[in-house]
Amino acid sequence: MPIVDIYGHEKLRERLGKSAASGKLPASILLHGPRGAGKQRLALWLAQTLLCDRASAPCGECQSCRYFLELGHPDFHWIFPRPRLKDSDPDLDEVREDYADAIRERAENHGLYAAPSGSEGIFISGVRTMVRDAALTPAKSKRKVFLVGDADRMVAQEGADAAANAFLKLLEEPPADTTVILTSSEPGALLPTIRSRVVPVRVTSIADADVKAFVEDPVVKELLDKSDKSSAAERVRKANGLPGFLLEGEHDAKSVIAAKRILDAALTSQAATPYLVAMSQGAANARGAFSDTLEALVTLLGERMREALHSGDLRAASAASRASEFALQAKQHASGNVNPQLITSRLLRELSATLQ
Repeated sequence: MPIVDIYGHEKLRERLGKSAASGKLPASILLHGPRGAGKQRLALWLAQTLLCDRASAPCGECQSCRYFLELGHPDFHWIFPRPRLKDSDPDLDEVREDYADAIRERAENHGLYAAPSGSEGIFISGVRTMVRDAALTPAKSKRKVFLVGDADRMVAQEGADAAANAFLKLLEEPPADTTVILTSSEPGALLPTIRSRVVPVRVTSIADADVKAFVEDPVVKELLDKSDKSSAAERVRKANGLPGFLLEGEHDAKSVIAAKRILDAALTSQAATPYLVAMSQGAANARGAFSDTLEALVTLLGERMREALHSGDLRAASAASRASEFALQAKQHASGNVNPQLITSRLLRELSATLQ
């Protein structure tokens, strides 16, 4: 089941393709931009380009391309947020098997997948596996490509300095036959030591015509039709240049309800309500359910912004955009296990001042 075609980003693909063909592509690169812009699909295209057997890559016809489009190329390694394994210190074979199963599932869905939940992350065991694999000789092609999706979800762990330092060295001085591609919608959440070792490339939204081609792709259309009866034109409007939003799927019902409570509390005139909502978040364990709530809140604010733009209310759209930034900052703080009550209290003040 080959992965869905790439749509949009023609000029950026041309630029990256020329750099790859001339051997001038940076060895460690960060594709960053708004969520839903298609950064990981672009990264997959670039990885296929680097592994293609022909000079005019990616040809889509050679053996390497055929392997890649099934997400089965032995020299392509894809790391992304996963649930923490039960074993607190899993061996590398267990980590590889977990990722192989996850990639196989993505392949079965033609490379389409929902965003990771708030409890998923890139743990140090995955980093160790990547560093170890980078030292190996390519199995088929002339080089190896590592894609680290949602790299801002990399979880620092106490006592893991050796692995972290090895990853930083890999970014700074990768083997001559290795390219590392990171993607992130929140590059500010990346460790400064990581940001300083990669070349940033901005990925922007795509044109409505490209979004339309994406939503009319037979595989994408079949998937969207299962949960959304909107027309193609309505889907293009909802995407607003960011087609990945259409694949997010529904957040957990509890997270959506909790996010709506936060938004309602920010808009209420009752002084006690924000305090009660903040206290209801609990005093610990910011990861997991609370992160999912903040993720759902970002989605709600994004919908609010797109609706305002559609109706021509630029003031409301700007306010929703600023509010979304505050929610993203709160989500970043939550990744550091800060007290959820304090995060929510501050967020409510910021949302109230912005949206009212």
